[in-house]
Amino acid sequence: FKENRKDDIWLVDFYAPWCGHCKKLEPIWNEVGIEMKSMGSPVKVGKMDATSFSSIASEFGVRGYPTIKLLKGDLAYNYRGPRTKDDIIEFANRVAGPLIRPLPSQHMFEHVQKRHRVLFVYVGGESPLKEKYIEVASELIVYTYFFSASEDVLPEYVTLPELPAVLVFKDGTYFVYDEYEDGDLTSWINRERFQGYLNVDGFTLYELGDTGKLVAIAVIDDKNSSVEHTRLKSIIQEVARDYRDHFHRDFQFGHMDGNDYINSLLMDDLTIPTIVVLNTSNQQYFLPDRQIENTEDMVQFINNILDGTAEAQGGDGFLQRIKRIVYDAKSTVVSVFKSSPLLGCFLFGLPLGVISIMCYGICTADTDGALDESEPPKKESGDRELTDEGSEEDQEEEKKEKYTELSDGEIKQKSILEKKKD
Repeated sequence: FKENRKDDIWLVDFYAPWCGHCKKLEPIWNEVGIEMKSMGSPVKVGKMDATSFSSIASEFGVRGYPTIKLLKGDLAYNYRGPRTKDDIIEFANRVAGPLIRPLPSQHMFEHVQKRHRVLFVYVGGESPLKEKYIEVASELIVYTYFFSASEDVLPEYVTLPELPAVLVFKDGTYFVYDEYEDGDLTSWINRERFQGYLNVDGFTLYELGDTGKLVAIAVIDDKNSSVEHTRLKSIIQEVARDYRDHFHRDFQFGHMDGNDYINSLLMDDLTIPTIVVLNTSNQQYFLPDRQIENTEDMVQFINNILDGTAEAQGGDGFLQRIKRIVYDAKSTVVSVFKSSPLLGCFLFGLPLGVISIMCYGICTADTDGALDESEPPKKESGDRELTDEGSEEDQEEEKKEKYTELSDGEIKQKSILEKKKD
């Protein structure tokens, strides 16, 4: 494989035998291989045990499992999308094909526009802008399609101020790249590769982090058709559509079904339906200080965020990191006990029991030692109490008087007794 892989295009799953996510992907991966072979794709599908062939895995920069890569010549493209059969096949066909796909006719343009929710088109001849467009496409082909066309192929409603030009078609309309207003072409394409309004999930939120935008989300229950849930969703949709020129450079709009993911992200329990604005770059978030009743309220809330008057919560500071560690530990313990109470008792009860026994032993040992060390002073104090009957001079005089009264044998015996006493 290492010697001959450049002769073909390969879609490879680098896995580890012990990895649970790899085992979950395995049946999906088999379906990907079967379908791509049946459709006559030039892409060869394979998988490699990265633990057995660690040198090859390291060569391709594999750092986690499973890692899906499309190998095309000297290039290796990482797949970062949802692990579904259709998404993986769509990724393989997109990256394996031409970097820039030509659109020779209006009929072809209409066909492509129906198939893709977002598509980028370069219009014009050779130019520095085209060279930059090809460079960006080689980097971002993993996310979206890039096309080229002549001006007469575009729909009649498209008007271009000048040529060459780069356009994005999405949300039922189009937008033209302006170098002076939009800045770098790479940044502009990275921002515009999403629709204006999205159904946001955990993966989409992770991808939106690359755009640098704030994400305004209506957190609702899709199964709940009450007025409050539908109203907040429609408010976000209206702002995304009607105020695009004002906010599209700084905000992405959408809705999220349920609050489980958002609760874990914010380490808080949000009551749905509600609206939250996330800053994915520093983990800050904003909550409205009053009920959002209409589009004007939402626009005012967004403007407060932009001018800095809205209070930011969360963040990635030291205290927040400590809070995150505690929250994750608590969530792990709760999830273990919910899924398997007996396993939870064993995993957490046994170590706590051992630690308790060790602490009891240490405390008991310290107490015994303290008692042993306190006994000698008591004896000394007792001895001082028995012998402390007068001053040292008085005691010496009494001893001399007693020695003169006693016989030699008695004196000798008395000396022995006093030595023992000392």
